[in-house]
Amino acid sequence: MARVYLSLGSNLEPRRYLPAAIAALRERFGTITVSPAYRSRSVGFDGADFVNLAVGLDTELSPEALNDWLHALEDSHGRRRDVPRYSDRTLDIDIVFYDALVLDGPGHLQIPRKELQHAFVLRPIADIAPAFRHPLSGFSMAELWAVFPAEHEPLIVEPLPD
Repeated sequence: MARVYLSLGSNLEPRRYLPAAIAALRERFGTITVSPAYRSRSVGFDGADFVNLAVGLDTELSPEALNDWLHALEDSHGRRRDVPRYSDRTLDIDIVFYDALVLDGPGHLQIPRKELQHAFVLRPIADIAPAFRHPLSGFSMAELWAVFPAEHEPLIVEPLPD
């Protein structure tokens, strides 16, 4: 079993799609760890605010099979793939860490994710896995968050329905 950390985000009806995704992840993977959700400005394009959170789970799936499963989950919740890559979305789920694996694979499968340089990915993972160490830098998520210039990317806690 691999320990995996995912980043989930939505800026189209996040109070609908994020709880639905969490429920689907619980149904497929059993016990999961869920961070608080945070609202932040969209990055890379001019769009509505995003709500992001992180999930930790254990899986027997390979990174490629997990990525395929997550894409199917996104698609089942209205994710459009016929629009520019950086655009509004109902659901966006990325594998940020898969144990200590470093991978640059097909279909934008990049582990660890470069988006970890943003507060909306780093903070939720630091919340649920503060001692987890980045496989390249060796720094823990708590250490990375402690030196992050949070004032440049403000986050607001966003309660979600259960």
